[in-house]
Amino acid sequence: QVQLVESGGGLVQPGGSLRLSCAASGGTLSRFAMNWYRQAPGKEREWVAGITSAGDSKKYGDPVKGRFTISRDNAKNTVYLQMNSLKPEDTAVYICRVGFGSWGQGTQVTVSS
Repeated sequence: QVQLVESGGGLVQPGGSLRLSCAASGGTLSRFAMNWYRQAPGKEREWVAGITSAGDSKKYGDPVKGRFTISRDNAKNTVYLQMNSLKPEDTAVYICRVGFGSWGQGTQVTVSS
């Protein structure tokens, strides 16, 4: 079973940027698509972005299109989420997922002035 650990979250002002990382242990990510989700307090978990196993195709949920970029470095067994032009409504716990399988524990992102 692959275990995922997210990092890079924190408190930022509106308009700021963060880069999240999702590092895997106990297995390789190279043959799997990867996804980022987020969950705000009292709300359902929401899909944010996905990337194919080779990193050649990327998709985004409408709320983050044009602002977030998903990428991966299979040699480092890591997936990233670059978040720019952050808005208060982006505040959530961001969670990494291997395909439709294992979830990470999440990292908190808070966007507030």
